[in-house]
Amino acid sequence: MTGSIEQGTSQTHGNTHILHFLVRLPRPMEAVWPALATADGLAGWFTEAEMLEPRLGGAVTLRGLGAGHVTAWDVVRVAEYTVEGGGRIRFHLERDGDDGSVLRLTHEFQGEVESEPRRRTRCERLVEVVEGGG
Repeated sequence: MTGSIEQGTSQTHGNTHILHFLVRLPRPMEAVWPALATADGLAGWFTEAEMLEPRLGGAVTLRGLGAGHVTAWDVVRVAEYTVEGGGRIRFHLERDGDDGSVLRLTHEFQGEVESEPRRRTRCERLVEVVEGGG
């Protein structure tokens, strides 16, 4: 099994933009989790986490996105970071067969639209990192 980005959608409601991606990964949830829930993991494909307290209510500062808090935390399943100005990034992992997982990525933000191709590039980088090529 190789990783793939199966779906990318974009919605706009007033000044709020919501990007959704479904990413199939060739590794179990436990192997993918560190890429979503640790500062080193996020820096490898998404953005630098200048601060990340890995617990519900913990502080988080994501470069280019801002400071905020961990607003959902279910170890090996869900990590959600909400930052000032209405931004929210949610990573939701699910099992996909015996050896794989599916990531449902939601990025909600206000203001300037971050392009779907830019987010897709980040998701492709995640696939590379998880497959061991990064």
